[in-house]
Amino acid sequence: MSQRTLECDGVITGEAVVDVSEDLEPRAPTEAEALDAYSRTVSAVAAAVTPQVAAVRLGQGGGSAVVFDEQSHLITNAHVVGSAGSGTATFSDGAETPFDVVGRDALSDLAVLRIHGDSPPSAVFGDADKLVVGQLVVAVGNPLGLAGSVTAGVVSALGRALPVRQGRAGRVIENVIQTDAALNPGNSGGALADSAGRVVGINTAVAGFGLGLAVPVNSTTLRIIDTLLTEGRVRRAYLGVVGVPAPLPDDVAERTGQRAGLRVVEVVPGGPAHRSGLRAGDLILTVGRTEIHDAQGIQRKLFAEAIDRDLPVTVLRNGAMVDVYAVPSELSAQ
Repeated sequence: MSQRTLECDGVITGEAVVDVSEDLEPRAPTEAEALDAYSRTVSAVAAAVTPQVAAVRLGQGGGSAVVFDEQSHLITNAHVVGSAGSGTATFSDGAETPFDVVGRDALSDLAVLRIHGDSPPSAVFGDADKLVVGQLVVAVGNPLGLAGSVTAGVVSALGRALPVRQGRAGRVIENVIQTDAALNPGNSGGALADSAGRVVGINTAVAGFGLGLAVPVNSTTLRIIDTLLTEGRVRRAYLGVVGVPAPLPDDVAERTGQRAGLRVVEVVPGGPAHRSGLRAGDLILTVGRTEIHDAQGIQRKLFAEAIDRDLPVTVLRNGAMVDVYAVPSELSAQ
């Protein structure tokens, strides 16, 4: 052994150099170790979230709901409650209590319930805007009447639009989370949680072919929930466009500093967007002078204060920027 001042592949202990290069080599976890870590994460989330998820029954239908606050309010899907005014909630410990429907919003597919009496501690809510594709998520609900069922998967996609039928009319739930966590009838209204046990979505539908969808929990949906709590409904402005995120051409991106907008794929005939001159193929850059990158960006502009007011919209059309003024109308509950 010889004395050295410093070697990148050894550690000096007195005058002796001990070679620890092999110990510093990264070692991939074994399959058993990886499975254990995954299982521990899912188990911890299930233990934390399951007590905050109730099975709800309304007449012949039902689903799930998540405890929202300490005032005995629960969150579920609007399509779960339908037109019902009351029902019964059953928690994982077997406690059963009646509830009343406080409010519902079909466009976001969210509804608020209030149970009679005390509820378990509220769930911890996260921010779905921070999710990334591939992230682990855990769904907790009551599929097919099987209380407290847990499934796990990943975020498959973000910003999806969910077209659904409501009576004779169609509607679109924007910006939903797509996951491959197995969902079945009865999961609707249940929790979609991240690996830290924070509820980031309310499971809303089963698309089939292994696809699950959830309404994101973020600043927009929390505003909707707060409005339902205080007013029982959400007055919404209606524009009448359906779009998908799309990148801006390089020259426009360089000129504006904006990288993406919302490509209009459909304009509802006779709606405010149609009357303003918006067309399918337009690339929306700003609404109300605010940059738009996705459907949620427009939703943030379409609350009660926008009804019957001029709303400036800037679009890219045939390589040129075009300004139009739309006048959103109030969205009918029907």
